[in-house]
Order: sequence, then C-alpha cells, then structure tokens
Amino acid sequence: MKKIVLLGSTGSIGQSCLRVVEALPGELSIAGLAVNRDADRALEQAARCGARHVAVADAAAAARCAAAAPPGVTVHRGPAGLAELASLPEADIVLCAVVGTAGLRPVMAAVEAGHDVALATKEVLVAAGGIVTAACRRRGVRLLPVDSEHSAVFQCLHGEPRRHVNRIVLTASGGPFAFRPEVNFDTVTIREVLNHPSWNMGPKVTVDSATLMNKGLEIAEAHWFFDVPVPRIEVVVHPESIVHSMVEFVDRSTVAQLSVPDMRFAIQYALTCPDRRPGGLPALDLAALGALHFHRPDTKRFPALAVARRAAEQGGTMPAVLNAANETAVARFLRGEIPFSGIWRVVERVLEKHASAPDPDLDAVLAADAWARAAAAEVKL
Repeated sequence: MKKIVLLGSTGSIGQSCLRVVEALPGELSIAGLAVNRDADRALEQAARCGARHVAVADAAAAARCAAAAPPGVTVHRGPAGLAELASLPEADIVLCAVVGTAGLRPVMAAVEAGHDVALATKEVLVAAGGIVTAACRRRGVRLLPVDSEHSAVFQCLHGEPRRHVNRIVLTASGGPFAFRPEVNFDTVTIREVLNHPSWNMGPKVTVDSATLMNKGLEIAEAHWFFDVPVPRIEVVVHPESIVHSMVEFVDRSTVAQLSVPDMRFAIQYALTCPDRRPGGLPALDLAALGALHFHRPDTKRFPALAVARRAAEQGGTMPAVLNAANETAVARFLRGEIPFSGIWRVVERVLEKHASAPDPDLDAVLAADAWARAAAAEVKL
C-alpha cells in the first residue's frame, strides 16, 4: 500500500487524485491532505478516504478545523503545517497541487524528508527549479510530473538516455481564442476566458491557458524536469488535446503519448510508475476522432509565450519574477481591474524593471517573488 500526502485536495487536481486512489483500493491510500481555507471540505474528504492528518494553511480556518476534527485526526496549522504534513514519516509520496509558489516550502520539506514528490504545481520548478532538482539529487528522491504535458514527456523518455534527445515538443490546446482571430483581447470577458474547450481546470490555470502563458511556464518547468536546454523545447498548438506531448530523438524519430484529456492519466502514472495499473480510465478511439491537427502558436497574438520563453532563457531570478507577476496580473484580471490583454503587459513591465540575480538561493527566489507581486500590483495600464 503506497501512502500519499495530498497537498491541495479540494482543487481539480486534488479531486482527481482522490478518484484515482478510490479506483485502486489496496494499492493507494491517503495519509494526509491539505487545503487553503475549506476546512469543512477537508474534514469530509479525510473521513471519506481515511486520512489521519489534515493541514489548513489559513490560520482562522485551521482553528475551526481543529475544533471540529474528530478524535484521531491531527490538524496541522498554517504554512508551517503544510510543511509538517509533507514531512510525515509514514508517507511514501507527496503530491503537490497547491496553487503557485505556496507549494515551494512543502515540496522542499518533502524532499528533505526523503519522500518522492509528484508535482502538479508548475510554479515550484519555474521559480526554483535549480534549488529543487539539486535537493532531489542530494536526497536521492524522485521528482515525478503530474502536468499532462510533462507526464507525456516523462513516459516518452522512459529508458532513454538524455543524449538521445533532440527536442521536446509540448502541445497546447490553444485555449478558447486560438482559432477566433476576431476577438478583441482588450474587451474579452472573464466568462469567455474561463470557457476552456478541452480541460476542466481552476480559474488561474484556465486564464494561463487562454494567454498561452501556461506553455511558457511549462517550457521552464520542462527544462528542469528533463535537463534539456530551453531552446530545444518547442510548443505546438493541438486543439484536440489527445497528443499530450512528444519527444524527437537524434535519429529524428518522434515518440508521443496519447490519451483522452483527463488528468487522472497523469496522476495515476505518477503514483504508480513504472507500473501501469487498470484504473477504469476511458479508452481512446482514434477512428471516432478521425483527425488530429497541429499548428504553430501565433506569438504576435499571444505574446505571453515569447515573454515567458525569454525569462526562462535568462534564468536566475527572472523566471520567479515572471511567475509572480503573472499570478498577480491574473488575479487582477479576475477581479476586473485590468483587461485580458493587460496580463502580459503587466508581466512585461515588471520583467523590464528586474535586475536578475544569477544562481539564487531560496531566500533570493522568495524575495524576488515578493518584489514582483508588489510591482505587478502597482502597474498602471
């Protein structure tokens, strides 16, 4: 029985993870789960899956959770509580699906405790990839991708030495606007942006998909996951979301991973690899689909992708600033403070002001993150 600590249990990834665990009884179990504020939901989930540990990041919600917790359930409070949960001695693997850089310290705590980490929070590697991957090597733990794109690359690379890799090709759905050239990005509504054609995701990730910023972040993430230079990581728009990514090898053969768009595939593989288990997931019917399409991304219409690529190539604290500025800009858009096109304009202005620090330590990364959030909140458009 593999025991899992699930960080971010009420989000879309967290709920899918619980479904994967329920589909594999006797093989997977939940040792602990963490939420930001929804203490009632956390206790409901703990009762359903038998978890004996719950962490709540928000202090007031954590106090309510502790008062309501049944006997035998330990409540861990605040950001430090998430790190405590990630360090549970009985855990075999920690799945991190919290939003943003809030996942950084719990991931580092899990690594230092010697636990494998299944990572859905792309911002952890975007902001601090060098730090996290070095810690994983030092502690001898596995860092396993949960994003569908990086899971696909991980599966394509199975058993292949890195010297065989020519390039990585990440696929993008294109979001709701890739094939609507008539859209005015200055006036598009929040509802339109959140209407993703293929995936059911949280609002922040859905907005990133609409700007294509998510692919820029995934380029930086793939660089650290797979030790491949940024210029050798490309993006292609694939609206059907069936091919989740590809690897081209030096002999020019290309290997791809395909499945219906359901995050349970990537989650299950991260939790069971290198084994493959029957988990009741839907089969792929290529004949019914009939055709798959691929297009080059239009970086003039979607400049966020090029902005993110430049930050990833520059390295240092620049990717952390990119990520933090983007998180703040997305939040401002969702509050109605800036237009959709303002997201990448805010990010560009913050990046222009930043003097990147090379080879940052964790404190430097967090300081750059905090500076970028403050700077992005003050940008006037």
